[in-house]
Amino acid sequence: MKITFLGTNGWYSSPTGDTPCIVIDSKDQYVILDAGNGIYKLDRFINDHKPVSLFISHFHLDHVSGLHTLAKFNLKQGIDVYIGEGRAKDFETIVNPPFTVGYKPKPENIIILKTEIRLHELSQKVKNIPYKVVAIKQHHAYVDHGYRIELEGKTIAYTGDCGFTDQARTLAKGVDLLICECSNKKTDEPDLWGHFDPKQAGNLARESGVKQLILTHFGAHLYKTLDERKWAEEESKKIFPNSTAATDGMEFTL
Repeated sequence: MKITFLGTNGWYSSPTGDTPCIVIDSKDQYVILDAGNGIYKLDRFINDHKPVSLFISHFHLDHVSGLHTLAKFNLKQGIDVYIGEGRAKDFETIVNPPFTVGYKPKPENIIILKTEIRLHELSQKVKNIPYKVVAIKQHHAYVDHGYRIELEGKTIAYTGDCGFTDQARTLAKGVDLLICECSNKKTDEPDLWGHFDPKQAGNLARESGVKQLILTHFGAHLYKTLDERKWAEEESKKIFPNSTAATDGMEFTL
């Protein structure tokens, strides 16, 4: 399967990239991870031939600011949107007026989305939807959900934004690919906010028996050049050699 990084910045878009969005093109499914500004590029990478799922880690604006661009898509199969348990109210707030046009057709609406949106909450229990997925609550400000997703016999873990905790270890344990945020260059102790730095990401991958680590969500205020991302990659590689720093447009085959 092919994994394309459409947005790899944290906090805000800058010359180094857009805010978080990743698209996984598997044999039977498209799976999208987060809906930052990078999601506007999505129609270059998907078509009407396979189901589309979107997983939202949390509702900080850098992870959902691209939801308003769903209005530009016209996917006949619609999009199934998955969020953590108890987060439906947050989705309903951000995708309805006055913030955007609304996703549920109403007779009085002149403008409605061309693509049907179907919303689902996930608990910390494995679901088959029709592939295996579990949402695991993480330490990050006002709640983040990481996801473990099994496709084509491979397991991918996506942290969203989170700190280095036992829950992060549960999320990452034994996966084929860990896609881990790397907002910080060095994380303060104690980590009250919940973010990773490259050494922490490398340690998580090593401790958890991960096969491959990709760093993403680089804090735009700290990582001002792509060379600084290469520094993060090298720092992580000192601990976990199979580390890669993502950039916008990067493709990875799993």
